[in-house]
Amino acid sequence: MADDIAEILIPEAEVQAKVRELGRAISRDYAGKDLVLISVLRGGFVFLADLCRVITLPVTIDVMAVSSYGPDARPLGVVKILKDLDESVTDREILVVEDVIDTGLTLSYLLRNLEPRAPASLKVCVLLDKPARRIVDLPIAYRGFEVPDKFVVGYGLDYRQRYRNLPYIGILTKEAVDRLNRQ
Repeated sequence: MADDIAEILIPEAEVQAKVRELGRAISRDYAGKDLVLISVLRGGFVFLADLCRVITLPVTIDVMAVSSYGPDARPLGVVKILKDLDESVTDREILVVEDVIDTGLTLSYLLRNLEPRAPASLKVCVLLDKPARRIVDLPIAYRGFEVPDKFVVGYGLDYRQRYRNLPYIGILTKEAVDRLNRQ
């Protein structure tokens, strides 16, 4: 797998340090509150797992699955909820934990879906932010890294369901992308 990576954009140690920093800020800001972390499957699960372990207060975890990308990893422009929340979020502090925000369309749809459920608050924590691709303004309360407009993999992010298990954020080689597109 390492041969498929053209560049390590964010090394593992930097990712882990940022997760700890975000966890400290969230722990401070939500002290004494009923916090629910909501992640979007599949990309956000690694970030969610590490983040919840460094938050020093009780949390509830729930997940949603949405579809906004086609099989060739290009945005479809249509967001569908494939798996909804299992628990009510009414009157609870909600923190949506996202792996990456690029255009913002998927997250905007998700926030519009959660708002009518009457949470006490609804905020966003994102590991990777690509503001160059932003179409929709979003209220990001906790931001890990700003990244360039490049397709990134690792730490939960994939290309054709591969590379999620890399402990760092990397950029694929053109050869790897071409090879995977032929498969």
